[in-house]
Amino acid sequence: MRIRSFLLLLLALPVIYGVLIAVAELPPYGMPDNPVHNQVSERYISDALDDTGVLNMVTAIVLDYRAYDTMFETIVLFTATLAVVITLKTRKGEGER
Repeated sequence: MRIRSFLLLLLALPVIYGVLIAVAELPPYGMPDNPVHNQVSERYISDALDDTGVLNMVTAIVLDYRAYDTMFETIVLFTATLAVVITLKTRKGEGER
């Protein structure tokens, strides 16, 4: 029992260290000068109409910039729904047909 606890602690320490390092690298919350996010949003805002020809910016982002992502999300949701329906479907008894 003590060996198992020691092994779990030995496994948990690097995971906790990795999480702490990742959190330390995050920019401060609400910092408006974060260049990573500003460059992407500026490009979408300024070039959406020219790149896609769509007047609605949300539609341009969802259907043109992120079309494959949206398609695969739809496939995943359809597959999950189908799996739930198949799982919950009642099975007929052996004598009934």
